[in-house]
Amino acid sequence: MKNLITLFCLICFYSAFNPVTSQNSDSENNSPLYDRLESQLTNTDTIPDFRSKANKLKLTGIIYESDGVTPAKDVILFIEQPDEDGDFDLRRSGDERYVFHRSWVKTDSDGKYTFYTFVPGNDRRYNQLQQIFPVIKEPTKAEYEIETFLFNDDPLLTKRCRKRILKKSNPTRILEPKTVDGLLVAQRDIVLSASI
Repeated sequence: MKNLITLFCLICFYSAFNPVTSQNSDSENNSPLYDRLESQLTNTDTIPDFRSKANKLKLTGIIYESDGVTPAKDVILFIEQPDEDGDFDLRRSGDERYVFHRSWVKTDSDGKYTFYTFVPGNDRRYNQLQQIFPVIKEPTKAEYEIETFLFNDDPLLTKRCRKRILKKSNPTRILEPKTVDGLLVAQRDIVLSASI
């Protein structure tokens, strides 16, 4: 009887900690960043539905090492964004749900990247700014989010909001697209964090 109680306690102990361990190992690959193989990535990508959108946007830039000078090679930049109404178009693949308007690039030796996307809308129901949500993955480091890309002509980006952004964060996160050959073009250079 004593051995049976000991065995039961060991099984309960193992059951309590085993799921926690497996959840931690699975969560590392839970990011949508890993939905595409790194070997398939180039420094240019096009978001789904690009051709059908009215406010087409070429978003380009250079990613620099933390010194702000050296181009960062082989850095993955992942973006996802709402549609032009400010809603996230959620799709399903098996049991997984994902944002349809998403894209991946991997910088070249000059640190350059380019996305062909569109200007997202803002959801006035929730006072949501027009924004693109980026995630960075440096070689040999875990992925991390950086500040969202905002848009200068967003009607919800008030003077008060701009002041707060300029005080607390990088002012270059506010994109100022210019029309070039019928296409909006914006540049956003990124300096990697030394503390990550």
